[in-house]
Amino acid sequence: MTRIAAVRGALAAHRHTQSEITDIVARTCLPEGADRRVLDRLHRGAKVRRRHMTLPLERYAELDGFGSANDVFVDAAPALGATAVRDALRAAGLAPADVDLLIFTSVTGVATPSVDARLVGRLGLRPDVKRLPLFGLGCAGGAAGLARMHDYLLGRPDDVAVLLSVELCSLTFQRDDASLANLVATGLFGDGAAAVVACGADRSGGRAGPTVVDTRSHLYPDTGRVMGWDVRDSGFRVVLDPRVPEVVRAHLADDVEGFLGDHGLKPKDVTAWVCHPGGPKVLHAVTEALDLPGGALDVTWRHLADVGNLSSSSVLHVLRDTLAERRPPPGTPGVLLAMGPGFACELVLLSW
Repeated sequence: MTRIAAVRGALAAHRHTQSEITDIVARTCLPEGADRRVLDRLHRGAKVRRRHMTLPLERYAELDGFGSANDVFVDAAPALGATAVRDALRAAGLAPADVDLLIFTSVTGVATPSVDARLVGRLGLRPDVKRLPLFGLGCAGGAAGLARMHDYLLGRPDDVAVLLSVELCSLTFQRDDASLANLVATGLFGDGAAAVVACGADRSGGRAGPTVVDTRSHLYPDTGRVMGWDVRDSGFRVVLDPRVPEVVRAHLADDVEGFLGDHGLKPKDVTAWVCHPGGPKVLHAVTEALDLPGGALDVTWRHLADVGNLSSSSVLHVLRDTLAERRPPPGTPGVLLAMGPGFACELVLLSW
């Protein structure tokens, strides 16, 4: 089994209250003189108190299209990602030269050479390190990246792998777009990164941690327009269907129960749920679908309030905080789960 040696996160430099962000969204997204009561209601309903942003708030009005926003991503993503990876390697007790595979996931910008390539020299990784950049997984990317890292280490049990997620969601907010989807997104998403260091079963050294037992992916039919991007000259225009909670209620319980059942487990056996903070309605749907006890998603709810939804990075931040603050009894089962474009669910079975 894959051993998780460390999880660390990093947040963008500029921290603002939700009301400050709502004000700048009103000025840049709504028509002049428009009634902002719907915007205010949506941003309050997100249950987010504060978020971290890549740029000072006043600079977002200067981003006049895909090119200018992506230039900021190409500059800022390697710097924030390097911080997360350095911290994770240090916490794991491993050196950059120990890393055999670097996986990078993001859905908020593109770069060629990819961000992982730009980090090799910056971090002092070996020039023969294997690299795997992933794009398009959205909020599921952290869970999917952890699953693919596990797949690799099953075949390379002597290796060390690093998963890096960097999501600069604020760079995707659309100017002059008063659609409900854009207003919801501007009230929910923030900017951050996370890194996971994992070791194969035969790899010595590094810190002890939970293990990955198994993974499962499920792509739901006829849900391609539930979540994603429409790529325009203005950048990434969010696709966010109000039916997301309905899809969760319709499918998640069967997926989780079947996955756990293959290991002789039931949801009541799980001692910690590491859930992506998709938003209040999604979290209520997860709780109802899985019939979770009160407090089961407290770490997720707190993460949502403190920094918002960091897309693929969020579930890894929740994993970090679970290990640091609410670590379950050793040897008990845990489930890490996230959902994203496709529409798809990613599940990871952990042993604490």
